[in-house]
Amino acid sequence: MSTIQPTQARHIPDRLDRPLRSALLGWEALLVAVAVAIFIINSFASPYFLDVWSLSDLTFNFTEKALIALAMALLIIAGEIDLSVAAIIALASTLMGMAVQFGFSTPALVGIGICVGLACGVFNGLLVTRLGLPSIVVTISTMSLFRGIAFIILGDQAYKGYPASFAFFGQGYVWWVVSFELALFLAAAVVYYVLLHRTNFGRYVFAIGNNPVAAQFSGVRVDRIKLVLFCLTGLMSGIAAVLITSRLGSTRPSIAQGYELEVITMVVLGGVSILGGSGSIAGVVLAALIMGLVTFGLGLLNVPGIVMSIFVGLLLILVIALPLVWRRFMRKAA
Repeated sequence: MSTIQPTQARHIPDRLDRPLRSALLGWEALLVAVAVAIFIINSFASPYFLDVWSLSDLTFNFTEKALIALAMALLIIAGEIDLSVAAIIALASTLMGMAVQFGFSTPALVGIGICVGLACGVFNGLLVTRLGLPSIVVTISTMSLFRGIAFIILGDQAYKGYPASFAFFGQGYVWWVVSFELALFLAAAVVYYVLLHRTNFGRYVFAIGNNPVAAQFSGVRVDRIKLVLFCLTGLMSGIAAVLITSRLGSTRPSIAQGYELEVITMVVLGGVSILGGSGSIAGVVLAALIMGLVTFGLGLLNVPGIVMSIFVGLLLILVIALPLVWRRFMRKAA
């Protein structure tokens, strides 16, 4: 006669808990907490913040820069950087403004903006990959070059007179309070998430950022992938040029001045290592939202723009220095 053994509690291996623990203790979880905290603070700081149209306007504070940040994230993960993105916007916007003077239609203007951005990205990429020049030196140079061309063409003047249909890209809504810019950013975020985290191309980007020599000997076409990344950054800058020009309805050579600092701050705040090799698109999206919440909240409180610039600069120093200080502290503690 068989005896029934008492049921014993099954032990769940610790490794099954690790994904949840990692998610709760990860950088993205911290960014979510920060975003929620800033949202709550803004709601108390200004009675206008929780208005649905105010929240919709908030998205215009970060979507144009965040679009560039998506491509910049991949570039920095690969160990490179592009400081010319704001100057690319200025040049693309200026050439769109020139085209308006000759009666070009809205589709042609959009095509010009995107193609100019892409061409600038190709130019940067070729200088880095074919001539072997450091990307920081190349893009500092082209930052002056591209914006200098815009100033030569326009001087202290401005281009206006864009077609009424052109305003949709920077001012239009696709559904209720969801702007075209926000919808485009969300769609681009999904594309870049899949590209970086779900494809071989993304794996190659991480491999290059960790060790480009080892990646080269493993059969990865390092220069080709870096060229593609510079092209993507230029392309997104061209798209941003279309959006900001459409939103403002005019072109000046000083357009988007300082955008490169905010874009890099979004990327680094999102958890992308400035040294390359690690990062995530989810973190960049959250960081863009945080930057938008902060700048919009300060704007509602009538904080001067120069104070916002100081804040962005301090934030960039903090997010770059904090991980390094923490690693040194942990090494000493061990």
